[in-house]
Amino acid sequence: MGRPTNRQTALPDRRPLLSAEELADYLGVPLSTVYVWNHRRQGPPALKVGRHLRYRWAEVATWLQEQAIDRAA
Repeated sequence: MGRPTNRQTALPDRRPLLSAEELADYLGVPLSTVYVWNHRRQGPPALKVGRHLRYRWAEVATWLQEQAIDRAA
């Protein structure tokens, strides 16, 4: 048996998943923008739960970091 990795020992994120409406509100964008992003695969990764889109906080945070403008360039 190998040593457990950080992924195995880290506690799972127990925060509730964000709905599309909550994500739109959090980001300050129209709900339609969230749906367009999902359709074009441009926004944060979405999970399909039944007929509903849900978002993990950690993936939203990672996506936001990736959107940061590099002012040094």
